[in-house]
Amino acid sequence: MTSAKAAGEGRETFTRNSGFIFAAIGSAVGLGNIWRFPGVAYESGGGAFLIPYLVALLTAGIPVLFLDYAVGHRFRGTAPLSFRRIKKPVEALGWFQTGLLFVIGVYYAAVIAWALSYFFFSFNQSWGDDPAGFFTGEYLKVGDPGVSTTIVGGVALPLIVVWLAVLAVLLLGVANGIEKVNIVFIPLLFIGFAGLVIRAVTLPGAVDGLNALFTPKWAALKDLDVWIAAYSQIFFSLSIAFGIMIAYASFQRRKANMTSSGLVVAFANSSFEILAGIGVFSALGFLAYQQQIAVSDLEGLTGPILSFVTFPAVISEMPGAAFFGALFFGSLVVAGFTSLISLMIGVSAGIQEKWGLSRTKAAVGVSVVCGLISLGLFSTTSGLIALDTVDMFANNVGVVSSAILMTIIMIWVLRRGDMLRHHLNAVSTFKVGRIWLALVGVVAPIFLTIMLVQKVWSVIDEGYEGYPTWYITVFGWGTIALLVVAAVGLSLPSWKGRDNPDFLPWPPLPEGVRGAGPKTSKETV
Repeated sequence: MTSAKAAGEGRETFTRNSGFIFAAIGSAVGLGNIWRFPGVAYESGGGAFLIPYLVALLTAGIPVLFLDYAVGHRFRGTAPLSFRRIKKPVEALGWFQTGLLFVIGVYYAAVIAWALSYFFFSFNQSWGDDPAGFFTGEYLKVGDPGVSTTIVGGVALPLIVVWLAVLAVLLLGVANGIEKVNIVFIPLLFIGFAGLVIRAVTLPGAVDGLNALFTPKWAALKDLDVWIAAYSQIFFSLSIAFGIMIAYASFQRRKANMTSSGLVVAFANSSFEILAGIGVFSALGFLAYQQQIAVSDLEGLTGPILSFVTFPAVISEMPGAAFFGALFFGSLVVAGFTSLISLMIGVSAGIQEKWGLSRTKAAVGVSVVCGLISLGLFSTTSGLIALDTVDMFANNVGVVSSAILMTIIMIWVLRRGDMLRHHLNAVSTFKVGRIWLALVGVVAPIFLTIMLVQKVWSVIDEGYEGYPTWYITVFGWGTIALLVVAAVGLSLPSWKGRDNPDFLPWPPLPEGVRGAGPKTSKETV
């Protein structure tokens, strides 16, 4: 079937399996692959970090990705509808995940706007001899923690462009919008970034940077924090357990090879992270060579500071600075934008399903509301601090809590693990055994719980980045509280859209499988 809607189901679908794979890769490969993985690997044992990283990928990343795929593909809805079809009270978890997509989307767009600005700055190195001062001072005009109403025009204008682009893709839909954008952008991203990496490894000092990254520190493998860092990196980079992959799987055609597609997505994501590590540390080795210092003496090796302070300094020293600067920041824009549209389709489609809205009304409503909040909070002089705080809590508290709840509810409370395993095996060539249930129901939640407890205790005991307690309470804990209230509130109204009481999951599963449903189905597309 190649139509945008599945016959008899009225649901948009990807027109081909490659479209789904490119979209899922586009969601997984984001800004964190470029600015988070290299620094985490360097600080967590260098080359030795690849061992816990691979273990985390195989024991938690891929299994939880499969869980997302199974839920979305079998129950044909975004997180709220899919969970409701499994058990009505669990709809609230779906809205909690959708709320996370909303919150992350409104600040993620601001970072893409920064990258878009820097794409143009790179042509004449507007940051000059002081990239740090330019970024926080002249460009963002960062003030003290608070609620500022002073709009920074240099951020607001590209931010408006980003939201207009998001609206355009959402209006075009799954097949004509998301699928086509990713089929074009993802190969371009890999080709463009590979070109940047090839140039970086030929620079003087690149070998020193690669040695700093990949020289194994075997003693680090005895440190539990290193293993937690590996699980954390895999978890955040794969876009799992907060609604994105559930939504994308629900748009996949009925007869689709879900587990094989998941393996392609997972290993493509990890391959890009390693590629990013090679490129970033080759460039850092070059910068250290230019400054006649050791790589270990450099500052700003991770996060936004790496991308918007350290890398501009690298670019200014490179031959052909304008071209490679545009290539780097263009890669950031593309990687960020493909992830942003995956966040927003989860929100837009969820609203569309619950209230029976047209795609146009849902897309316009969600884009306008998100755009206004994004402009109001993150294009002001307090935008960077607000973004940093909300990002930490949304990811390290919100997303991790969502994953713990999802795995425990599906495997232990509702006992739907075996049903979801049978579904994956019924539609896929790569079969998952009972070990998958142990990985999803035991290994993943254990490491996730340790991650959550460590982070929450750290914030309670030490605060966060020296920000005032009232600020952490309002923008940090307040964000989580708002998400919980919204999740409960949105689950209460009756459904006016796609909660079809005649819905029957497909394909039929063997008798005796808990939660398998009837043996026949009206939706066999």
